[in-house]
Amino acid sequence: MSEDLRQPSAAPGGTPPATDGPSYLSHRQILITLSGLMAGMLLAALDQSIVGTALPRIVSDLGGLDKLSWVVTAYLLTSTASTPLWGKISDLYGRRLIFQAAIGTFLVGSVLAALSQNMIELVAFRAIQGLGGGGLMALAFATIGDIIPPRQRGRYQGYFGAVFGLSSVAGPLLGGWFTDGPGWRWIFWINLPIGVLALVVTSYALRMPTIRRNHKIDYLGATMIVASVSTILLYLSWRGVSYGWTEGGALALLAAGILLAVAFVFVESRASEPILPLRLFRNSVFTVSNVYGLIAGFVMFGAIIYLPLYLQVVQGLSPTASGLAMLPMMAGLFTSSIGAGRLITRNGRYKIYPIVGAAVIAVALWLLSNLHADSTLWTIGVFEYVLGFGLGLTMQTIMTAVQNAVHFRDMGTATSATTFFRSMGGALGTAVFGAILTSRLTSHMAETLSPAMAAKVPAGAAQNVSAIQALPPEVKAPVLEAFVRTLHDVFIFGVPFAVVAVVVAFFLKEIPLATGHTPASGSGSGSGDGEAEAEFAPTISH
Repeated sequence: MSEDLRQPSAAPGGTPPATDGPSYLSHRQILITLSGLMAGMLLAALDQSIVGTALPRIVSDLGGLDKLSWVVTAYLLTSTASTPLWGKISDLYGRRLIFQAAIGTFLVGSVLAALSQNMIELVAFRAIQGLGGGGLMALAFATIGDIIPPRQRGRYQGYFGAVFGLSSVAGPLLGGWFTDGPGWRWIFWINLPIGVLALVVTSYALRMPTIRRNHKIDYLGATMIVASVSTILLYLSWRGVSYGWTEGGALALLAAGILLAVAFVFVESRASEPILPLRLFRNSVFTVSNVYGLIAGFVMFGAIIYLPLYLQVVQGLSPTASGLAMLPMMAGLFTSSIGAGRLITRNGRYKIYPIVGAAVIAVALWLLSNLHADSTLWTIGVFEYVLGFGLGLTMQTIMTAVQNAVHFRDMGTATSATTFFRSMGGALGTAVFGAILTSRLTSHMAETLSPAMAAKVPAGAAQNVSAIQALPPEVKAPVLEAFVRTLHDVFIFGVPFAVVAVVVAFFLKEIPLATGHTPASGSGSGSGDGEAEAEFAPTISH
């Protein structure tokens, strides 16, 4: 067994000793612990992929195409806003208990979403789901930071890739099968057995050192960040689209969001235990990584959410078939994620991957913007693979860089902050891309349909996938052309943001990855970053 992965002897009763520094586990202990983490991660990852293929049918049944972004945005809003709070609480009370609380919250939201009778209820219950989902990924990655040395994380990245690969394959297929078969509500019911399994596995397999600290939750800071994120997203997803971007109510929401963000910074600068310590931003790796994650999340969610819409509306695929058609993107993500992880473990270098990843994403978005109504599935599959390959180079690499650069005591907070900024980017991207879709579709419909043809389109038909497919051929063709032009605008809009992400990645400082030795008192965090060492010099007791 590698010396780098040994853990201190367990205390009487089998409980690992408490420390204020990392207690890295042996390979066998890591595998046992990962089984619990992966069960919870599967719950969140499966929900993200299983909902996508069912969205067109859901909005057709409960509301309309203009509400599509809200089903996603409600989840992203609450998961994004709650992520820093989950990370901070887990730093204070321990990972396992808080991880299980996140699972329980997610399951409650899933049951309520399955029982929803209209779009308002579904959006509200998806928000409850998001509260739990905000903790699942962040706490899983924080725990990984606790138990696996940065240099060795690539060795285990394949396991996480397997979870995302399984969810990516099973999610679209199950989503399509449930939608075509027993009904889309089963995409939420399926969470129950998986969630119960996750609770059982984490109870028995997730054994970690328990750290006791004097603690105080920054409730005012948590309230400020939730309020700020919520009002800004409401401006983007609701007032701006429905009432106009410069209408009084919309501007009031935007101003409130900005003022609340300023108030949050003021509160955090004076809090004894802030939700998001401002001192972390003095670490250049933390700051650059999160700026990159914000931009990458913006582009990533904007692209992934609207691919199933193209496949089902323009290509005329069923939800099940559209799920199968998304597999090339998942294969690309799986390939690059595992490959990058192994290379990082081998040579300890990580900066090149976010640079190349963002560049590949920019190329992929440009390719997707060139799709048309007659594009073959082979062409679509190649473009999707390129997109997935780029995404796989960005996701875990940034997390590894951040966890390597901060002190162990900030592991949960820093990890959840990284997840927060990526989710914030995703929420903003979903809202902005949704606004582009809604506004540009109206314009393109006016361009492609003559007044006589427009009169043949039933009210609301353009917002219902089934109704579009039922249109007469002479009307359906210009409607599909309007969708193609709209999705061209959606995808091409993301290209400059991906290019900006490339530029940001060049500013990422590459520091030696910690090899796994628990640092001695007064040493750095294991990152080798002088900047981090000066700011985060630890005091560790065993």
